[in-house]
Parts: sequence; C-alpha cells; structure tokens
Amino acid sequence: MVEACAKNVFSKAARVKVEVPEDLVDRVEQLLRQRCLEIFGLARRAGQMVGGYEKVRSFLSAETAGALFAASDGAADGRSKISALAPDIPLVDCFSGSELGAAIGRDWLVHAVVASGGFAESLLAEANRFSGLQENK
Repeated sequence: MVEACAKNVFSKAARVKVEVPEDLVDRVEQLLRQRCLEIFGLARRAGQMVGGYEKVRSFLSAETAGALFAASDGAADGRSKISALAPDIPLVDCFSGSELGAAIGRDWLVHAVVASGGFAESLLAEANRFSGLQENK
C-alpha cells in the first residue's frame, strides 16, 4: 500500500486527482486488526472458539480445529507447545494477549482455538491480510 501511495496508483485508477491521507496505512491496519478481533469474538459467542491451554488441548483431541491462536506477547515455548499439538493447523500469532482477551470479554488470553468452518476461514483470511500489511510496512 505504501508503494501504491508513492506511485500515485489511486489517482491513476480513479482517473482524477486523489488526496491520500498520510495515515492511510495505519488506518487500514487498525481496521483489519479490529475486523479480525470482531470475528474472533463472534466465534466465541457462537461456541466455535475456546480459550486457555488446557481447554485448547482438550478441544484438539475431540474436535476438528480450523485455526490456533497464540498471543504474540506470550512465551515462545507456549506457542511451540500449542503448534506441536496440531502441527497441520495454521497458527495466528499477530495479536497480543490483551487484544485477544478484550475480544471475548477477558483481561488476557494466550491460547485459543477456533473450530473448523466459516469463522476459522474468515479469521485466517483476515489475519493473512493483516499480517501481510504489517510485513509491508
């Protein structure tokens, strides 16, 4: 997106002069972050997400998981333990423990799993967009 702003791509596409705000990338990043966390909260309210290491471990032994979540500010060995439980399940680790917790009405959440299905697919798609934007910043 930064390159698109620098190359004046928006004006060329619109065929008129477009004023791009200086903080466009930050705004889009915040909106993508918010979107991911809203879907995460919806998954919890729909009963498609469980949080906490032991609950995640139990869920993985009984259900089909679509996405694993580990807080970015959680311990590195915790992320490796979670991903070792289900190595084929994508791990999303771009949100802090306080962000994940706030999305479901807690103070803090380090580990979570979302059941396979629509919520997991939407979360993975949005998290990939969010991560891609952060990498290109």
